Amino acid sequence: MNHRERWVNTMHFRPVDYVPDEEFGYWDDTITVWHDSGLPGWVRNLPQADLYFGFSPRHTVPVHVGLRPSFEARVLEETDRHRIVLDGNGVKSVIYKDGTSSIPHYLDFSLKTRDDWPEFKKRLDPTTPGRYPSDWETRKKAWAGRDYALGIYCGSLFGWIRDWMSFERITVTCIDDPAWVHEMVEHLADCAISTIERALKEVDLDFAHFWEDMCYNQGPMISPTMFREFLVPQYKRITDLLHRHGVDVVVVDCDGDINQLVPLWLEAGVNAMFPIEVRAGTDPWELRNRFGSDVLLLGGVDKMKLIQGKAAIDEEIRRIAPLVEKGGYIPHVDHRVPPDVTWENYLYYLAEKRRVLGIPTPATYEFQEKTAVA
Repeated sequence: MNHRERWVNTMHFRPVDYVPDEEFGYWDDTITVWHDSGLPGWVRNLPQADLYFGFSPRHTVPVHVGLRPSFEARVLEETDRHRIVLDGNGVKSVIYKDGTSSIPHYLDFSLKTRDDWPEFKKRLDPTTPGRYPSDWETRKKAWAGRDYALGIYCGSLFGWIRDWMSFERITVTCIDDPAWVHEMVEHLADCAISTIERALKEVDLDFAHFWEDMCYNQGPMISPTMFREFLVPQYKRITDLLHRHGVDVVVVDCDGDINQLVPLWLEAGVNAMFPIEVRAGTDPWELRNRFGSDVLLLGGVDKMKLIQGKAAIDEEIRRIAPLVEKGGYIPHVDHRVPPDVTWENYLYYLAEKRRVLGIPTPATYEFQEKTAVA
């Protein structure tokens, strides 16, 4: 069974030789800290880490549904303590040089009022050149013979607007000017649909992916009533298109406590929850017990257990192993691994997860050497 067959079968509750071996990733400072503990210096980003640890490959087609062109990212000011930067969303922020992965301090946003919208949305024109790579036809031929799962990114209907406007401004706008919120969300859906349709017609895809990050550890940023009003109809337009082209695994990336939104995402045709952040109150067992096979799961391994040590890691793996057996679930750490997780604990976690779940140890010299020492 190849990687693609294994991934597709798992997501459809069909038999597999073993569950796909995936992980979410790491904060930049985690990789820096691990360099002092044994991680080779050449491993400096997530793709390199995936290769080093030997994880199952899974990719998305390089189709761009967001701002095109993006804003020019540049450093506006720099001191010994911080940088003031303008990012690709046109958002101005302060980033402190303290060696942590803390959230930037935001100073200004690119979309403030209705008057900004006509000019701003020109960057969301699906006909803008560059949304597909120039070597698209060559890539299509390579994908036809692939042995890994391949999907398409569909963007965001709320999270992007929040990033462009600020959390405070978008939530107030939902109340003060709901017509504008409807207009923006519908335009995002229009752009996504017009952009992805070509890929759906020309490539046999296995999944689709949204990003939202619209929940905290106390629940969603907007009420379920607002979610149903503003987002569900536009999600449905996109997921109906996906389903017509045979894409029936639709993933949403949302941290925090998503429990109130899961039934609404399912209603909207989004059926795979990721990364299932346990500490925030979202648990894979609870989702499976509540929604049965209607929901697919990716993540759900409590990162805090990796901080606590080997006994806690053993307990966590024993907790999720029976759920893996039921299918429809790919287990991995429930967010990017923080630097509080030691190199030794992470290697132990990977080795034990693979041993208990019957995942073969990758045939890489580095991993075999390190796990043997651990």
